[in-house]
Amino acid sequence: MQLTALARRARPDNFTLTLLATIGVASLAPCRGRWAHGFDILTDVAIALLFFLHGAKLSRQAVLAGATHWRLHLTVLSCTFALFPLLGVIGSPLAQLLLTPSLLAGFLFLCCVPSTVQSSIAFTSMAHGNVPAAVVSASISSLVGLVLTPLLAGLLLSRQGSISAQGAMDIVLQLLLPFTLGHLSRPWTGAFVERHRGLLKFSDNGTIVLVVYTAFSAAVVKGLWQHTPVSALLGVLVMAALLLAAVMVINLWASRRLGFDREDRIAIFFCGSKKSLASGIPIARVIFAGQAMGALVLPLMVFHMLQLMVCAVIAQRYARQYSAGTVTKT
Repeated sequence: MQLTALARRARPDNFTLTLLATIGVASLAPCRGRWAHGFDILTDVAIALLFFLHGAKLSRQAVLAGATHWRLHLTVLSCTFALFPLLGVIGSPLAQLLLTPSLLAGFLFLCCVPSTVQSSIAFTSMAHGNVPAAVVSASISSLVGLVLTPLLAGLLLSRQGSISAQGAMDIVLQLLLPFTLGHLSRPWTGAFVERHRGLLKFSDNGTIVLVVYTAFSAAVVKGLWQHTPVSALLGVLVMAALLLAAVMVINLWASRRLGFDREDRIAIFFCGSKKSLASGIPIARVIFAGQAMGALVLPLMVFHMLQLMVCAVIAQRYARQYSAGTVTKT
């Protein structure tokens, strides 16, 4: 019975299954020629709309509220944009043995992506952590990631020849422009976005599905599966699991050493140990423009699947401890 319940909590969510199905469709029926060009245009429009809506959603009050709990937010940002890239560099020698060059570049890019928003908040709430802090911290991570992710990716991937630091700087304007316009439009669009939160989720998920389909279509046409051995795919799973485990252990240890209470530690754990598909894949689309993106985003997708399954189990464990009354504030 317990094994069945554990398996149910750890199984992939519906969206992960949708992404796997999208990869399957792209592998069997990739878009080509004019269809590929049309999908490219549609995807660019969807990405612009996605960042516009995120800009309209983020209130200035939420950003200002972050200043009152700066130690927590700084800890989360350090995990996301310092610890992850450091572990990526440390793990590069092993990754070079296990992965193809494109998958290695994708692994390093994964380390530069901002934290998730929706799932970080959901898991923090489920575990009875500091939800307001998680809301602000995850939102700040997404905002800061618009600048830091391209810069970090340019730094880490310049050796791989995937992108240059100048190229990373150039795409900041492409991502920040719709976000800034959305935020400036908040007096007129903010209330609409708040009333229609499902629209933002649809935009997130729909954009990711579009990018994944077009990315894998282009990669399949160029021989992705012929040039990617099964051993390399297993290597992606191994590297993602090692990265997630290392981040979670260091995250828990550091938040205790820094003296955060239980609720704050939960928020730090779930916000600082995850990476966002919703932000990462659209950013990758712009950074790696003109390249076969399929292998480059595969490590991020695998990590996303693992983080959701592992965090679901851990959040349930925290929730059971809370319900049993066996926890304290410290």
